[in-house]
Amino acid sequence: MNKIFEKGGKLYFLHSTVDAFETFLHVPGTVTRKGSHVRDSVDLKRIMIIAVLSVVPAALFGMWNVGYQHALAVSGPGAPIDILGNFWYGFLKVLPLYLVAYIVGLAIEFASSQIRHEEVNEGYLMSGMLIPLIVPVDVPLWMLAVAVAFAVIFGKEVFGGTGMNIWNPALLTRAFLFFSYPNHMSGSQSWIALRKGEALLDGATGATPLSMIGDGADALANAGVQYGTSLADMFIGTIPGSVGETSVIAILIGAFILLYTGVASWKIMVSSVIGASLVAWLGNVSGVSDIPVLMHLCLGGFAFGTVFMATDPVTSAQTETGKWIYGFLVGAICIIVRLFNPGYAEGMMLAILLGNTFAPLIDWCVVSRHTARRNKKVKVA
Repeated sequence: MNKIFEKGGKLYFLHSTVDAFETFLHVPGTVTRKGSHVRDSVDLKRIMIIAVLSVVPAALFGMWNVGYQHALAVSGPGAPIDILGNFWYGFLKVLPLYLVAYIVGLAIEFASSQIRHEEVNEGYLMSGMLIPLIVPVDVPLWMLAVAVAFAVIFGKEVFGGTGMNIWNPALLTRAFLFFSYPNHMSGSQSWIALRKGEALLDGATGATPLSMIGDGADALANAGVQYGTSLADMFIGTIPGSVGETSVIAILIGAFILLYTGVASWKIMVSSVIGASLVAWLGNVSGVSDIPVLMHLCLGGFAFGTVFMATDPVTSAQTETGKWIYGFLVGAICIIVRLFNPGYAEGMMLAILLGNTFAPLIDWCVVSRHTARRNKKVKVA
């Protein structure tokens, strides 16, 4: 780094910004000179890059699906399938969301690091990748900018930045949008990106299958004019919804990448599925709901949240036993919200935020119990 950006230099106030760009694609030249240290190839930069790569399949499919849903909504089921045309249309619609998310979020990150005289961490790379994928494609950009600013400032920077935040910043962005601008986060046309002056085809609906969950399995199976709502449609992802949350196949590809590289915890993923499946099964047995368990796992943002958000190493439980409890809690609460609060069918956001809130308590209870058992053994010995 040029000496003018080092301490004592004329432009030292830009040290954090220059260092961030200089080390983005290069390994810093600083090494330890003495003492014993554990060294491996895993650092925050590599973890974030792997995490971002794991989301790419869901993002690419989401872009194509945005164009596909647009074609169905304005032309009907008989419209020819134009794979490249649909993808390009979706890409142009999703790109502004990414630009707003990264420009606003990174601007605040860089400014905060300069103020604190700290290095710029790569933590926001993942948040910026996730935010456009969990919001409606037609959300106004100024609303997204306000929500991102709120989430980064009050959900992350006030706690000390990357690694210190209590709640997932991407989910805080969605929560801010949902409670501040509910009309733009629900309804039929929120999920279909129309050109100016376009309107939905007569009889077509852009409502998501999850929004119909209160009507029961029969109504859900027969609903929708321009798209199917079968389990296969939900698994593939050819349904309206948030940009990156529709395709379970693409999400599972991301899960494989995270698990193969050891970046995410399989215990949280498995326990979340177990918790959701158990509550959904109990709902079927008790007559509260007739939505099949597998359909619950494919609906809405459950799969996306379980794989990419519940496993956030900063805001999830850290102890091994705590991960089982935390994941089970997230999955169970998601389905409970769906079954007993028809006005808010998508319970995954609130479930993960609640899980983030209780994660430190879960870890404390696990550690305290372990310590008590160990002390008891010592006394007996």
